Amino acid sequence: MRPARLLAGATAGATALVMLGAAPSVAGNDRPSERCDLLDAELSTSAQVHDELTDRFVDYGDSGQGWTGGDSTYSIPMSDGRTVWVFSDTFLGPVNDDGTRPLETPFLNNSFVVTDGDDTSTVTGGTAAEPTSLIEPPEDGGWYWVGDGVQASDGTVQLTALQFWYGGGGSFDFGWESNHLARFDPDTLELLSLTDLPSASGVQWASWIEPAGRYTYIYGVDDGGAEKFLHVARVRGTDLTGRWQFWAGNRWSWDETHTVPLMDGVANEYSVSALADGYLLITQDTHELFSRNVEAYVACSPTGPFRSIGTVYEIPEVGAGGSYANPNVFAYNAHEHPELREVTEDGLTTVLTYNVNSFDSSELYEDVTIYRPRFVELALTFE
Repeated sequence: MRPARLLAGATAGATALVMLGAAPSVAGNDRPSERCDLLDAELSTSAQVHDELTDRFVDYGDSGQGWTGGDSTYSIPMSDGRTVWVFSDTFLGPVNDDGTRPLETPFLNNSFVVTDGDDTSTVTGGTAAEPTSLIEPPEDGGWYWVGDGVQASDGTVQLTALQFWYGGGGSFDFGWESNHLARFDPDTLELLSLTDLPSASGVQWASWIEPAGRYTYIYGVDDGGAEKFLHVARVRGTDLTGRWQFWAGNRWSWDETHTVPLMDGVANEYSVSALADGYLLITQDTHELFSRNVEAYVACSPTGPFRSIGTVYEIPEVGAGGSYANPNVFAYNAHEHPELREVTEDGLTTVLTYNVNSFDSSELYEDVTIYRPRFVELALTFE
């Protein structure tokens, strides 16, 4: 398969879905496409550190002028050319000359970093003197972590947000409570509203947002701890406040409780992005606890089935044998940034990110480099 032909239909895989009439709870009987050129292509991959983005975020973080570290690391390309980088837990400046953080450094549950040409800036709630999370914690306790988002047709930034409760019993005494949608002004990025999203199924609908054709697909995770399962919903257009439909295995349903898992082994955050006449899934492997493997899958439909093309990157920082030589260091939630793809002679390059953390939170103050995203350039070759 010639790369030029294969890449010509970058979003074609999502345009063939056809609505069919059915029972009241059924939104459509669309069946996944079983054949596409992408599925038949022979793909090979190679990966390396993305130096430009790595240097940009290291330099900005070390400056202590705003964001100095965070996780989630989604990106929303804006119509005016800016990119809004979305972070959940966030450290702000300053940073000490020896690469440590002051113990009193501000810590937020969500923030934005905006890149605009050569300019980089941080957006939070509150004031410069007293910054707060963009989405402030609920009055009865807990916090909001954020997921992927999209700039809707009305210009607003729509961002998925997950409400978590905290039990007070230590670093891991918390759990998911409900799903929400945060809307932000496209110019100031100030919070406009926070509304409820479907939460009845227990799926955390924040893993990935993929506009494709007539629909925007919302991917989520059913987090069972040791086992995690991929689910998908959709809404017509790009406005996530519209009525959702849920993939029920052989049809789309209006009833959220009909949602079924498509596959296991995904992380809480992953990506499913249109590629050629199909879709590319990037996720960290969760079949193994705290795995260092980033996996790729392809499918002909946004609902799968997904075929593995193997491990595309091995994370070097993890564990006692990793680059930090520290058993506390772990990595999580790898995904793609498809707006950064570039077509090459025999395929394309794209950018992946993943997050790095430590089980010992004091180490995040002792070494500012740990709690930051890593940027990877992935080359896909169509042979």
